[in-house]
Amino acid sequence: MQDSVISVVIPAYNEEKTIGEVLEKTLQVMESMKTPYEIIVVDDGSTDRTRTEASKYKVTLLTNGKNRGKGYALRKGFKHVRGQIIVTLDSDGSHDPKDIPRLIEPLYNGIDIATGSRFINNKEVTTKLNKLGNRIINAIIMTLTGKYITDSQTGFRAIKRKVLQKLNLKAQGYEIETEITVKGLKNGFKYIEIPINCKKRTHSCSKLRILQDGIKILKTILIAKITK
Repeated sequence: MQDSVISVVIPAYNEEKTIGEVLEKTLQVMESMKTPYEIIVVDDGSTDRTRTEASKYKVTLLTNGKNRGKGYALRKGFKHVRGQIIVTLDSDGSHDPKDIPRLIEPLYNGIDIATGSRFINNKEVTTKLNKLGNRIINAIIMTLTGKYITDSQTGFRAIKRKVLQKLNLKAQGYEIETEITVKGLKNGFKYIEIPINCKKRTHSCSKLRILQDGIKILKTILIAKITK
């Protein structure tokens, strides 16, 4: 696996102010790893210059045509990957691409899914409301799976392709994070959390809708628990 292609999938929706910096840093990290790689940006129907900014870099640029949701964008990207290891990170600049090697390393040593936790070191990187919601969802997941997770909603992950193919993902929106978490745990894949560097948004607001997306996340947990 050491010589296999690493695929980085980045969903983006109206992130013209951050996508360039995210891609520049990601490219620098991947080049330094001396491993074959590809970067796939999936534009989720942006109405700003996100596509234009992303096209300036050495990436594969896909588009949904219209805004369909983060889950749809990620699943579209997954269909085009060539790598045996797939990394996902957000395009809003909150994730530090320098953490990519730390997420990938466990996959060379028997781990199936490595996720970046924003909360292991108790850093204040999100709103109190979002943090509370995350804790509630984490508690529900623990009740249903018996596994304690500190950050079930993280968008920064490394997953083996063969594992991802078995998860049968169906989520359209932000609930994709929960679906990966619950199905990964429920199906017995080796799952580990890694503390990551994360910073609050500096441009625009989170596109997560607390009530609407919260309901979708709860439904996803229940459905993922009883289905494959």
